Amino acid sequence: MKYLNLKQQILDKIKNNGGWINCHGHFDRAYSITKDLYELANKQRSEKWKLNAQLRKNTTIDQVYGRMAAAIETLIKQGVTATGTFIDIDPDIKDKSMKAAHKIREQYKSDITIKYLNQSSYGLFEDEARLWFDEGAKFVDIIGGLPKADQNREEEHFDILLGTARSLGKMVHVHVDELNLPEEEETKLLAEKTLEHGMVGKVVGIHGISINCHSKSYRETLYQLLEKAGIMFIACPMSWIDARRSEELAPIHNPVLPLDEMSAYDIPVGIGVDNIADLFKPYNDANMWNDLRLLMETNRYYDIEKLVTIATRNGRKILGLNE
Repeated sequence: MKYLNLKQQILDKIKNNGGWINCHGHFDRAYSITKDLYELANKQRSEKWKLNAQLRKNTTIDQVYGRMAAAIETLIKQGVTATGTFIDIDPDIKDKSMKAAHKIREQYKSDITIKYLNQSSYGLFEDEARLWFDEGAKFVDIIGGLPKADQNREEEHFDILLGTARSLGKMVHVHVDELNLPEEEETKLLAEKTLEHGMVGKVVGIHGISINCHSKSYRETLYQLLEKAGIMFIACPMSWIDARRSEELAPIHNPVLPLDEMSAYDIPVGIGVDNIADLFKPYNDANMWNDLRLLMETNRYYDIEKLVTIATRNGRKILGLNE
């Protein structure tokens, strides 16, 4: 008996539209989970940032290369044609990720387009951390941000990111609103700062799961602001569906980017696999279909053509690639 194979329809259309685009990852940490680290997997994300420091200190260039190569090959097997990945560049790991990333790009340049982004888990205000941020900013294709590393100094963090990106002529990707809490308003601040720095159409938010915690009126005003600032977004549902319960009062929602509402506005959304088999996500296997399916199911969003656009054309735009 024949049946309508909707998954295959989407997969065929993605292939015919240039292949999957993975907008976000942390490949220098991929496949780094160990028995000892696994026992720490239930720690809070803020604790894991500190725990991950030991991995960065002890790792070698060859180990980073091996992890990144495994992640890249996992994506290539699925038909991914372009990807973005953050790499740690900070006082712990120094230039080791940059050296490995350079070798990776040379090795796989005929198979996949790779865009690199920088991240410092120590923020942007400690002297040595800032030195490595500036060094990384020259190396990467897109400036990356993690405002949680500079809690209570988010405005200054955004000023440095956007000012650096504008001076270097680069795009910006920023982790925002990751805690699934109604007091988070990083996305709003990012949009305001984007307008202030004249970076309209060059800035991307990553995750944004706290947007759903706010009232409908707040969300609608936010979408209008995002549209005005030309902000794009990356959803990584498989990595954020595990957001912990809390006693905070908020609208009933899924801890996933609100694609169903955003689709009514000019806010391009792409998808990313985020962390792969590491301390943060020990079971994540970088399956692009899983992320796309979870995004559609949690939003009850079943427009096939638009889902294909999310997986392909939007991703190219988010990575700054020409059609």
